[in-house]
Amino acid sequence: MPVTPTLESRLAVRERPSRPHVMLQRWEKLVFLHWRWDASDIQRTLPPGLFVDTFQGDAWLAIVPFYMRGIRPRFCPPVPGISNFLELNVRTYVHDEQGRPGVWFYSLDCDQPLAVWTARTFFHLPYQHARMQAPMADGWIDYTCQRRGEPAQSFFRYQLSDETRTAAPGTLEFFLAERYLLFSPSPRGIRCGQVHHVPYSLAEAKLDAWDVKPLLQAGFSDPRRPPDHVIGSPGVDVHVYPLTA
Repeated sequence: MPVTPTLESRLAVRERPSRPHVMLQRWEKLVFLHWRWDASDIQRTLPPGLFVDTFQGDAWLAIVPFYMRGIRPRFCPPVPGISNFLELNVRTYVHDEQGRPGVWFYSLDCDQPLAVWTARTFFHLPYQHARMQAPMADGWIDYTCQRRGEPAQSFFRYQLSDETRTAAPGTLEFFLAERYLLFSPSPRGIRCGQVHHVPYSLAEAKLDAWDVKPLLQAGFSDPRRPPDHVIGSPGVDVHVYPLTA
């Protein structure tokens, strides 16, 4: 039987690994749009060895648009035209048989071809080529994403509050935002990747427009309602570590 994550195990993965990191990144102006979802529907989409992670019996499905900044290998400076780009991912929350809690990505749309190639090749993540824009005016971000080969674009309009807080351990916000492991389907089976950053500074987010096309592209049905939970973050500096078993 798989081990269920405990609060202690969720806190433990926030500790900085002792091994060297391989990349540096900054994630900025994130908005997490979460829909409560039937856990059995999520479980059917997962590979053997991974199990849907729930909060008070509920599974969650998310769309997360944000800015990627200063992406570079360890010891290298950012490169103009390459290190800054946009990403939008569709994700859910899982754990493995050991009880390690993490993220499972259904897709990661990105407008930087080199980043798509790198993530697919070395991290085995389902990155997708897309045309994306995210201009900001008067505090509002107009975020658009059109995946290659798709006729229509997704559109999100959001604004983040200046006031921030960190998620209290054991709360829903902690469950949704404080994720430091990812699982990916490598040719040798499921692998685990880790990131390290300070706990998110979370901000209330006003959501003026949203789109469910990314959920439909991932094979899910239209929830036919606004997100059940919305939260944002101004950003974090991130260390990325290599995949392990």
